[in-house]
Amino acid sequence: MKTIKYIYSKIIFCLGLILVTVTSCDREVSDEAVLATFSSVGDVFIDSPVGLGSDFYFPYGGSKPTAWSVDEKESYEGTASMRFDVPNGNDPNGNYAGAIFRIDGAGRDLRKYDALTFWAKASQGVTIGELGFGEDFLDNKYVTSIQNTSLSTSWQKIIIPIPDPSKLIQERGLFRYSAGTQGTNGSGYTFWIDEMKFEKLGTIAQPRPQILNGSEKSEQTFIGGVITLDGLNQVFNLGDGTEQTVATAPAYFNFTSSNPSVATVDEKGKITVSGTGKAEITAKLNGIDAKGKYSLESLGAFTPAPTPTQSAANVISVFSDTYTNIAVDHYNGYWGGSTTQGQNDININGNEIINYKALNYVGVEFHINVPTVNASSMTNFHIDIQVQEDINPGDFIRIGLQDIGGDDTFGGGDDSSGSITIPGTNLTRGSWVSFDFKLSDFTGLTNKSNLGQIVLVSDATIQDVLVDNMYFYEIPTAPSIASPVPSNPSADVISLFSDAYTDVAVDTWRTDWSFGATVLQDVVIVNDNMKEYNNLGFVGVEFKDANTIDATSMTHFRVDTWSATYTEFKIKLVDAGPDGDITTSGDNVEHEITVNNPAQNQWVSHDIPLSSFTGLTKRDKLAQIIFVGIPYGQTKVYVDNVYFRK
Repeated sequence: MKTIKYIYSKIIFCLGLILVTVTSCDREVSDEAVLATFSSVGDVFIDSPVGLGSDFYFPYGGSKPTAWSVDEKESYEGTASMRFDVPNGNDPNGNYAGAIFRIDGAGRDLRKYDALTFWAKASQGVTIGELGFGEDFLDNKYVTSIQNTSLSTSWQKIIIPIPDPSKLIQERGLFRYSAGTQGTNGSGYTFWIDEMKFEKLGTIAQPRPQILNGSEKSEQTFIGGVITLDGLNQVFNLGDGTEQTVATAPAYFNFTSSNPSVATVDEKGKITVSGTGKAEITAKLNGIDAKGKYSLESLGAFTPAPTPTQSAANVISVFSDTYTNIAVDHYNGYWGGSTTQGQNDININGNEIINYKALNYVGVEFHINVPTVNASSMTNFHIDIQVQEDINPGDFIRIGLQDIGGDDTFGGGDDSSGSITIPGTNLTRGSWVSFDFKLSDFTGLTNKSNLGQIVLVSDATIQDVLVDNMYFYEIPTAPSIASPVPSNPSADVISLFSDAYTDVAVDTWRTDWSFGATVLQDVVIVNDNMKEYNNLGFVGVEFKDANTIDATSMTHFRVDTWSATYTEFKIKLVDAGPDGDITTSGDNVEHEITVNNPAQNQWVSHDIPLSSFTGLTKRDKLAQIIFVGIPYGQTKVYVDNVYFRK
C-alpha cells in the first residue's frame, strides 16, 4: 500500500500487457546528433525515487494501478524500499501487477554504466515474469528485459546488463516490470525492490548477441512479404560464472541484407521483400556478430487466395483477413511426432498466410486457453490450399475436425471427430484451390457445438503448403434482411409487386403451366412482403386478363431476387400483340435475358434496360413474365420489387 509520504499520480494506459514492444515512431533527432547534456545520475530508488519527478508511474492496461508503493518498514539498506503487491488472479481491479517508471522530465545519459542493478526479495518463492528498463510508452526504442526471475524470501542482487550503453544518451524509461500469479495458482503475493541504480560493474563480460535465438532459418516468400525478426537477445557472463540472457530491442542491432535488391531490413528488424531472388539477413550488436541468420528466397509476385464472399454474419472464422477471427491457441501446436514447421508467419502486402513446411500432421487448436467453437448452426467448412511442390500420384491432404464434447476435455467419452481426404489430383502446384465441405460429410462428427481442433494430415506426402481462409459458415435458406427499398419516383413506375408502390392487378404469380414442382408462397421477412418460389424451374406470371401493360414509355425492368443456390436466373418478357390475346401466338413477341452467376445469399437488384430485350420489338401489350431458376427445379428464389420504370 502507499505511505502518506509518497503518493504519486498515476496514468493508466489501455495498452494491454506489453512485454517487449517496439513502436513505429522514430526520434526526431538521431541519438548521434544529440549533445550529451542530460543528467548522468545512476540512482533510481534509494529510500525514495531519485530524480523521477512527480508523475512517473504508468501501469499497463489490465494491471492493478495501486500495486506499487513505498514501504518504510522493509529495506535492504537505509529506511525504505519499493513494495509491489501482486493481486489475486481474479481481482476485479486488475489481475496482475505491471508498469513502467518513466522520468517526468528530461532523460538520462547512461553511457558510463553497464548494468541496472537492485536488490529484491518476495513474501514467498515466486517467479517474476519481466524485469527491465528502456520502455517509455513513447519510442520504446531500447527496451531491455530479463524474464522469469526467481525470488526467495531473502534479499538477492539482480543484475540486468545493458546491451550497448553507447545508445542510452537520453533514456527516460528507467524501470519496467510485469508480475502475475501463473506460478501461484492465482494467489497474490508481495515482492520488494531496493537500492535500484545503474552501475558500472566492470564484471559484465563475454557479450554474445543473437537473432532468431541463435538459430539459422530458411524460408520462401514473395514480393511484398514482410517478416519481423524475433528471438533478439544477448547473453552475458556476470563475472561469477552466471550466464544472463537479456531480451534486447531491435534498435540495439545493426541489421544487414546481403542482397538489398531482394530484401531490406530496417532498424526495427522488419524485413521487406521487394524483388525476386535470395538474400541473407544478419546482424551485429556493438560491433559483435550476432549468432543466427535468416535466409530467404523470394519467388516473385504473389497471387493471394480468392477473397471470401460469405456474409460475415454467417461465418465463424478461424483464419482469414476478410473476417474477424476467433481466439486461437495456436496454428501449430508442435505436437510430439509432428515434423511440421511454421504457422501464421507470412505477411504479403498485409495479407497473412499460414505456411506449413515438413508437413506430416499439424493441429490448429482453440480449446486450451480459449473457448471452443459452437458450430451447431454452421453447414460448411472452407479452406484455401496452395501446394508449393510437385504433386505425385498417391499424395493427399486430409482435413480433420475434432469436437471435445460438453465436458470440454479430450477423452471424456463424449468426443467425436470426422475427416475428409483431398486427393493430390484435386490440388495444383503453385495455385490456390478453394474447398468447401459440408459438415455433414465429416463422417463421425456427431457433434459440432464444442469444436476444438482442426487437423491437417499429409503423412509427409505433401510437405510444403500455404493455407488461408479457414472458416465455418452457414448457407442460409432465406434472407435475413428486407430487399432494397426502390428510389424511383412513383410517377415513373408501373409496379406489379412492391411495398414501395401501388401495384397494378396481376392475374396470377404462378400459372397452371408453370414447372410442376415450383411452389409459390407469400412470405413476410422483416416486415417486407415477398414471393418465395421453392424448387423453381420456370414460373409464369400473367396479367393478360386483368390488364395488359403498356410499357412503351418505360426504359427499364426491375426485379430483386435472393437465393442461396441459384447459378443462373432468367427473365422473359412476353407481349400479347395487337389483339391482346396471349394464346394467339402468331402476333406475340418475347425475349429472355440470362443473368449468369448472380451473387448468392444476398439481394440482387436486376435493373435491366428494356432495350436489352432485343426480341421484344413492341411492349404496348405486355401480358406475361417468366422466371427461370438454375439448377432447374432445385433452387429456392425470393422475389420482390417487380416493376417497369422510366
